[in-house]
Amino acid sequence: MKFTDSPVIQLQVRDSQLSIQQDNGSFHVGTSVWPCSLVLAKFVERWAPSSPTTTTDNPYYDLLDFHTRRRRAIELGTGCGAAGMAFHLLGLQDIILTDISPVMPALKHNLKRNKPVLGKNMKTSILYWNNKDQIRGVNPPFDVVIAADVVYIEESVGHLVGAMEALVSDDGVILLGYQLRSPEADKLFWEMCEKVFVIEKVPHQDLHPDYAYEETDVYVFRKKKNNNN
Repeated sequence: MKFTDSPVIQLQVRDSQLSIQQDNGSFHVGTSVWPCSLVLAKFVERWAPSSPTTTTDNPYYDLLDFHTRRRRAIELGTGCGAAGMAFHLLGLQDIILTDISPVMPALKHNLKRNKPVLGKNMKTSILYWNNKDQIRGVNPPFDVVIAADVVYIEESVGHLVGAMEALVSDDGVILLGYQLRSPEADKLFWEMCEKVFVIEKVPHQDLHPDYAYEETDVYVFRKKKNNNN
């Protein structure tokens, strides 16, 4: 697998090809295509059923079956849109792509650029993780919450975990592409998440063989059940 500083990233998703423009020279991390988003997208491509009748031996069938029932989804820190657009092509039709306002022009540019492939105008929303009004405004809860490479500033970790908890439904899942960026943020993130979520790490051999970046992992989070119930 090769990651590149090229201005345009080509991402093959089954029979479709996404063309994603990035700007590595900007001051916002969201305008670059990071490995986590590609690793997460290609993991889902590997295991997501291609149709409701797909019944091969698949340990992730129930997790990634986006055809049998309509699932509401939201992506946090969408950036250039690589993961979110890929999930849409893989059957997750009802999805909102979110990020902070300075990143929105890059995201909307890529959505417009790929509209012939996507076949529709995808929904976007400005969302700051500590803004409760914006969180309420996207109408949670969601069946699927997607995030890739979103843990890099210690000060934002609490807001991120709070947003994840507020957005995911009690029986929903969070699909996280993760790479260590800051030891301090990493430590705090996992400490906070372990209090709220049941965490499953996807074995590295289950990642897409061409997108198994040694420093990047995929996790599945589910809310812990309330012991008082």
